[in-house]
Amino acid sequence: MPDCRVVATKSAGVPPAILEFMSVVTPRGIPPPAPSGDAHATAIILFADIVDSTALTERMGDAAFRAKARSLDTSLRAIITQAGGTTIDGFLSGDGVLATFPAASQAIAGALACGVAGDAQGLPLHLGLHAGDVIREANNVFGGAVNIAARISALSAPGEVLVSDTVRSLARTSASVQFVDRGEHALKGVADAQRVYAVRKDDA
Repeated sequence: MPDCRVVATKSAGVPPAILEFMSVVTPRGIPPPAPSGDAHATAIILFADIVDSTALTERMGDAAFRAKARSLDTSLRAIITQAGGTTIDGFLSGDGVLATFPAASQAIAGALACGVAGDAQGLPLHLGLHAGDVIREANNVFGGAVNIAARISALSAPGEVLVSDTVRSLARTSASVQFVDRGEHALKGVADAQRVYAVRKDDA
């Protein structure tokens, strides 16, 4: 700023407005940039979807299906939280859940428990796991890794947990499960084929 000079003074003699300004500027006198609102992170992504929800709705009726789906949603959210994951509230499918986990072993444990809950309530689930970078924004997550998790979920049999090779590699020594190779699959909208594995408990 032209025609300015530095004057040493005690804080007691500085107006409150000036003190507030000085508290938010950087040492170089430049205010910090405002946050963009987007946060990039790496996560283990769980995608769970009720199997053939359209047919179930036709057979059970709208009200009965929605009541069972709401009950299952409550159960899945509790399971995910207990396993160390975070349910994505911005995902508004109505027929399933999207969640992220910090560790592959937690995600696998959570997915297996979700599968048991779905079977118990008569609403079996497609369950898929993938790991990768995501963008967190407004209580939602976006990115190619989320899309791949959804595609892997769609490949799974009712109640089955399928994981990408990335998740298998991360959990190979930390999760007490077996991984059954299901081969490579071309996923819609994904350039590279993905090798997927079915998860089996060690005592199965």
